[in-house]
Amino acid sequence: MSKVFIIAEAGVNHNGSIKLAKKLIDVASESGADAVKFQTFKATNLVSKNAQKADYQKQTTNNSESQFDMIKKLELDMDTHKELMAYCKTKNIMFLSTPFDHDSIDLLSDLGLEIFKIPSGEITNSPYLRHIGKLNKKVILSTGMADIGEIEDALDLLMFSGTQKENITVLHTNTMYPTPMEDVNLKAMVTIGNTFDIAFGYSDHTLGIEVDIAAVALGACCIEKHFTLDCTMEGPDHKASLEPDELKAMVKSIRNIELALGSSIKKPSKSEIPNMQIARKSIVAKVDIKKGDKLSEEKITIKRPGNGISPMRWDEIVGTIATKDYKEDELI
Repeated sequence: MSKVFIIAEAGVNHNGSIKLAKKLIDVASESGADAVKFQTFKATNLVSKNAQKADYQKQTTNNSESQFDMIKKLELDMDTHKELMAYCKTKNIMFLSTPFDHDSIDLLSDLGLEIFKIPSGEITNSPYLRHIGKLNKKVILSTGMADIGEIEDALDLLMFSGTQKENITVLHTNTMYPTPMEDVNLKAMVTIGNTFDIAFGYSDHTLGIEVDIAAVALGACCIEKHFTLDCTMEGPDHKASLEPDELKAMVKSIRNIELALGSSIKKPSKSEIPNMQIARKSIVAKVDIKKGDKLSEEKITIKRPGNGISPMRWDEIVGTIATKDYKEDELI
């Protein structure tokens, strides 16, 4: 990718409301993100009715509610997907959604989704990986909770099923909301890229935006970050999400870091070339010099500006004969 691909992760922060979902699309578009991503699932396919919530979900939702009941309220049907995709087009932002089951993979494939995002929880789900691999689409693979061997197994399944390696981006992530800084292990992102010689990025669940910026500086080509309209809203992911101003600041910072990273070639930049004459020095007359005098170290010195003979030629100039008169401070 020629620039960092930024995914604004709306997830389930729409709380089951199309109106809220469209407001999230507005925020993502205004922030300058490349894509806004939701989640596609059927509760009956995703979770058993006696499954417990994660601790962070218990803290941010009704404690007496089961994980099944919580998720059931957050489903988006086919018509809603179509409406949100159409709305994204009017806002000039890519619509993405993570499928969590086979029916959802088919639904998104039928809708012509360009990129399939595999969530961390499915990295050990071989039938799921084969299903997505057969589509031969672009794939973004999150690796929370996984070790390097599990990532290798998932990549092998995807590629064996038909997905080309150059169409896969692997995201380092930590599946804790919010992620403690000491658990980020951002260097592992680079390890993933080097180990598999593959495009890599970072899906962030920390509070704030500094880790995302650091990831870009380390070479991430894709950044994913949860956002919400208001962190105090009820729902499983709001608390660990950016608010609109923070999302905008993150995108702006990433774009600045992209510019700052440059080409890796060390040479004078366009903006600093005019300062070379001002900041650098030249060989000048230390005192008045007559034509025919020897240019000894007592008669010449080094001063600004830098548009004369470079001091790097000092040994070459010392001991030569003046071919003209020089006033003090005049360029030799």
